[in-house]
Amino acid sequence: QVQLVESGGGLAQVGGSLRLSCAASGGTFGNYAMGWFRRAPGKEREFVTSISSSGVYTYYADSVKGRFTISRDNAKNTAYLQMNSLKPEDTAVYYCARALRGLRYGVQTREYDYWGQGTQVTVSS
Repeated sequence: QVQLVESGGGLAQVGGSLRLSCAASGGTFGNYAMGWFRRAPGKEREFVTSISSSGVYTYYADSVKGRFTISRDNAKNTAYLQMNSLKPEDTAVYYCARALRGLRYGVQTREYDYWGQGTQVTVSS
């Protein structure tokens, strides 16, 4: 059974930074692309960023491009999301997810098969 556990969420000031982690177990982490999604209250879940299995390829939603950075450490079975220059609009529950086997990276929820429980990020205005 694949398990993904996010951590690092919390309260940040506008313009501040947070670093999220996603620890994976129960699978071959290095064989899969990983992604981050977020869901704000009353809003639909949206794609944030994804990274290929090797870490070579990354893709970002326009709303976070230039501010967020996805990375991974396959030796530690962990993916990361560095969030800088935070805005109130970034307030949401953030989820990490494992992409379907064979995908370089994915941008749609249907392209992911396992999800973490989520971690709350709140940016004060």
